[in-house]
Amino acid sequence: MTAAPIQLFLVDEDPVFRLGLRIWLEQREEFAIAGEASTAAETLTQLAQHQTEAEASATDAGRDRTIAPIDLVILDIGLGQGEPGQLAGLQLCGDIRQQFPTLPILVLSAYGEPVIQAAARQRGATGFGLRSLPVRDLARLIEHTAGRMAAVAIAEESPSVPVAPAVWSPITALRQSCLIQIDATIDQVNAQLGDRLSPLYRQVLNGKHRELRAARWLIQRILPDPPSQSRESQGVTGSPPPISPMPIASPGVGGGAIVPRAPAIPVAAGDVRTRVCEAVFRQLQFPLDNASDIPLEIDILRRDRGRELLYTTLRAFEDLLDDLQQANLPPGQLPDRVPSILQDLWQTVITQFFGRYYTPEGAGLEQPIVAILQQDQTLVYGEILSRIPQVPDLLGHLLYQEPLLIDGASYVATTPEALRRSQHLLENLLIQTACAVVQPLLNRLADVESIKRLLYQRRVISSRDIARFRNDLSWRYRWDTLIHEPRAIFESQHRLFVFSPKGIQTEWIYAHRQAELEQLSGLRYAVTLALEARDAIAPRLRAAIGFVGSGVVYVLTEVVGRGIGLVGRGILKGIGSAWHENRIRPRSRDKA
Repeated sequence: MTAAPIQLFLVDEDPVFRLGLRIWLEQREEFAIAGEASTAAETLTQLAQHQTEAEASATDAGRDRTIAPIDLVILDIGLGQGEPGQLAGLQLCGDIRQQFPTLPILVLSAYGEPVIQAAARQRGATGFGLRSLPVRDLARLIEHTAGRMAAVAIAEESPSVPVAPAVWSPITALRQSCLIQIDATIDQVNAQLGDRLSPLYRQVLNGKHRELRAARWLIQRILPDPPSQSRESQGVTGSPPPISPMPIASPGVGGGAIVPRAPAIPVAAGDVRTRVCEAVFRQLQFPLDNASDIPLEIDILRRDRGRELLYTTLRAFEDLLDDLQQANLPPGQLPDRVPSILQDLWQTVITQFFGRYYTPEGAGLEQPIVAILQQDQTLVYGEILSRIPQVPDLLGHLLYQEPLLIDGASYVATTPEALRRSQHLLENLLIQTACAVVQPLLNRLADVESIKRLLYQRRVISSRDIARFRNDLSWRYRWDTLIHEPRAIFESQHRLFVFSPKGIQTEWIYAHRQAELEQLSGLRYAVTLALEARDAIAPRLRAAIGFVGSGVVYVLTEVVGRGIGLVGRGILKGIGSAWHENRIRPRSRDKA
């Protein structure tokens, strides 16, 4: 007899994070979502109502269905941090403990400072964890917290390790208080940036975000954390350093200047994967509209469905990394396993996004939609998945902390350049995999009415609009195959689709592609020859045209221009002489 799933209640004011957490929890058989809320009042009301209904169903034999009681509340400690004068997350934790003394509470926080842990423990929290925990560690933490209620021991990654109470000096307490307030305001600004805003207001919020980050940096420098307490907190809890946003790419330095390489930031080897995945997760909270001039399959999806698909892809990729890490796969075998890894990821995302047994209504299908879409696996891999660049490098960096080759130079796994490049590669992998999920749907079931109501945007819902959208995609792949891809190979570049505050944009990175260049043939090879011929002829032709043009200019200005000037001068001189003679003749007549 299998155990009943753990009934969870989610409390988080960020709808994007709550949606991603709910999607991941619903995919696991050991968890069930009993409810969710975004405010303190809504949380207490729903908990009381659910408890009443659960007690009534347990004592009423005439009910058709028994309502299971809530086993655990997952609470965001940053709930209501935008309200002045209080930390609503901690206050709500205390209210839940007071009204429901036997209900376990798991507190999640973006940062793991001991002062936050101590405050949560004093408010009655049963468990404590970071929002950036790997999914499997989070699952173990949920199961552990839901199964006990005595001897509250708050932990970040290993709930069984107790946290020693910390005694803070006034300066340290001031530092932690300032950091908490700044982080709360940063989260609030990030939430506002996720909405549809005018360009001017978005620039104002971006400036406010930069000011807050600068203020946080100044606080960390002016009010440093005592080294003894830092070492003690890390030694007791074993927690990683707080996860900060990924470094912003800086413009290149020209003129052949020698720029010192940025030192490796203090990131533990096991935290590289968490840091990169957390950075990508934060990017998913921004608008996901296609801001490039290249059509993508996911453009047809509604915004909420497109965001859900990308979340599902990210979670499936993290699970895949966990499986690869447990398999102890040697690093040298990664390139050979990439095709099967990508196809497994694609199949997993299709199954989790559509549902294993989902069959659209009115389509006349005799088998689930997943089985129909998986028939195009070979086609999808050849057109999309096989063209995703540098997948072995990405997996090696996340699994084994291997250095990344960037612009011909090798960077250690924990340097900002390597983390930034790994983030962009992962973003491109997510976008391309999501497009690969939608492509067979457009090929086989594009005009099914139930699917259009469930997934498509209203502007692409008629048969004509869908046909136009499919034709745009078809022409895009033709041009990519015949023109754009050979040109990128010849120019030693890869095109990446990355997330930005404006939406999905393209980015070009350098890559050594000599082996692919030597394998080109036919029209694709002719494109490279045409580019080479243009590079060889164009400078000389421009020089010749420039020389001829300068000669023509010289003739027109120095010869023809001067000639015209002399003619004009003679005409003016003749007119002046005639006018002067006409004035002299009347005077001579008067004298006579």
